[in-house]
Amino acid sequence: MRLTRYTDLALRAVMRLAVMDGDQLLTTRQIADAMNVPYTHMAKAVAELQHLGVIEARRGRNGGLSLTDAGRNTAVGQLIRTLEDDREVVVCEGDTPCPLAGSCRLRRALRQAQEAFYASLDDLTVADLVQSPTGPVLLALGSSLT
Repeated sequence: MRLTRYTDLALRAVMRLAVMDGDQLLTTRQIADAMNVPYTHMAKAVAELQHLGVIEARRGRNGGLSLTDAGRNTAVGQLIRTLEDDREVVVCEGDTPCPLAGSCRLRRALRQAQEAFYASLDDLTVADLVQSPTGPVLLALGSSLT
């Protein structure tokens, strides 16, 4: 299964925020620069994460982003389901619908495989993702930015 770039960016953002000390804040631009991605793309992902309650944004001169407690303890599988909008692996409808749509066993099998993929990530939290060796690497990525 392949995740969208949007989900990838959102996961990178939460991982980067997960290694920050409680009082430290990062801006969207700092995260985008550390991850070497366009600011506008990261800003969209950050806005969705804020909407979901995974991150908190503080405005002002000393403002920035931080991971919420709920965000730190979020199951990775559930976060990906939400970010991916639980979309189907294959699209059987649309402009050119599949002639097998009414009797296809493949669609069901792929949906079960997709759920198994998500379920395999449900026991993993955002905090688990940043355990060593990942955490120190994430800190080093932004060391010149903070």
